Amino acid sequence: MTYMIHDKGLSTMIDWKNRDIFGKEIPAKLRAQIYRLRKWQSRIRVSDATERNLTFALSELDRMASNLDLQKNLRECSAKIYRDAVEAHLIRGRSIEGVAAASLYAACRMYKVPRTLNEIAEVARVDKKEIGRSFRFISKELRLNLNPTKPVDFLTRFISELDLSQKCQQVSKKIIKMAEQRGLTSGRGPTGVCAASIYAASILCKERRTQRKIAKISQVTEVTIRNRYTELIENLSLGISQKDKRNNK
Repeated sequence: MTYMIHDKGLSTMIDWKNRDIFGKEIPAKLRAQIYRLRKWQSRIRVSDATERNLTFALSELDRMASNLDLQKNLRECSAKIYRDAVEAHLIRGRSIEGVAAASLYAACRMYKVPRTLNEIAEVARVDKKEIGRSFRFISKELRLNLNPTKPVDFLTRFISELDLSQKCQQVSKKIIKMAEQRGLTSGRGPTGVCAASIYAASILCKERRTQRKIAKISQVTEVTIRNRYTELIENLSLGISQKDKRNNK
């Protein structure tokens, strides 16, 4: 059984290959009949508005998940969340695409596979604001009880995409921990704090990456990185002098 097919894959499916169960070719005189059967089966399987809704939404989920290279179990989870939203009548007044994207974002949070709303919006057919609204609504109504994302959740992926060393990752993690202890992460976006920590660590480890490159990977602005970086330098003893701070703006 799979949640990624609207009928959970429980119905019989007539294959589009012109071969029988033993792999032998279907005679030409029977192919027209098989073709008609396929058409009727397709119509019967999606017979009402709810099933059409599910068919479209699940195809959208699969498309977005493929673009983000997400694993099968996470896709199944997102489909289950969407189905639960349909059964709870939470789709009414909202776009199918918005709730589907929100379900995928929720599944990423559940599986601790960090994806930002910006990343989801890039592959969705709706904007970030609509996805965020739908996510907050279904999270509350379905009582998903998702923990907030933390800067460290994005660290491994950002470090990998920036081709930085394990040492740099460890230093970044230490900076994030220090920032959390000093209350510097409160009210700040986790991706911005993570990006600034990586920027500081890349300087300390002499593997410097530009703010522009880090901003592109983390999908935050260079201004955000500069602001979070300044806060880290001014409040933590990182061993980066004021001169280094000016030279690395």
